[in-house]
Amino acid sequence: MMRLAGKVAVVTGAAQGIGLAITQRYLADGAMVAMLDIDRAKLAESAATLPADRVLALPLDISKPEQVAATFAAVVARFGRCDVLVNNAAVSFRSSFLDMPADKWARVIDINLNGSFLCGQAAARQMVAQGQGGRIINMASTSGLRGGSARSAYGAAKGGIINLTRAMAVELGEYGILVNAIAPGPVLTAMANHDAVQKQAFLDRMALKRYATPEEIAAVAAFLAGPDSSFITGETISVDGGFHNAGMIMDIKQMAPSAKALP
Repeated sequence: MMRLAGKVAVVTGAAQGIGLAITQRYLADGAMVAMLDIDRAKLAESAATLPADRVLALPLDISKPEQVAATFAAVVARFGRCDVLVNNAAVSFRSSFLDMPADKWARVIDINLNGSFLCGQAAARQMVAQGQGGRIINMASTSGLRGGSARSAYGAAKGGIINLTRAMAVELGEYGILVNAIAPGPVLTAMANHDAVQKQAFLDRMALKRYATPEEIAAVAAFLAGPDSSFITGETISVDGGFHNAGMIMDIKQMAPSAKALP
């Protein structure tokens, strides 16, 4: 079913990974898509595989306000509107809190949190001007929901995105704009360049014992952009194989029985 027929979606970080999977899913659902990414070469390579009449590929550093304004103006000039925004672009820098360089901290916050604000504001202003509502989907992370080793900057940025999502939902609801977030756990992308120790640390705390595919995250982004999510706003949906909800996980079959039976 073409659930997004006639809609115009903007996806940041669209050249690869989750962003490319969302772009492909939205195209399959009937939308026209503006693909935004800072990596010009990868963006051109990915866009070349997609229908040129329904795709606009634009390079963008989402941390630059003047670039964001010009890019959204270009999207409207090409497609006439903006109905859906997916704030997916992100960077990560793993470091202990004690050793985190200030410039790396600032860059992670600038891209993940400030970039989501700038693109969200630009999209929301266009949606308000159109007067027909819209959808904004912010990409958070399980790192924004719980603490984790070597994730002070990334976790702070993603936690900020979660509360930004709530604030946006409250203010934009009167215009019919729904704002929600997706919090993926580990996903099979180039960004998740985890070594064996990191990977096992995730798997040990996951109910499903595997990484997600980008397409599984894209499926949730399609739901939030489509008609079936028409009364959901301000929410963060964890798509993490049970990681966020897990406490102690062990092999129950190997667990010793209780020392004393209940009366």
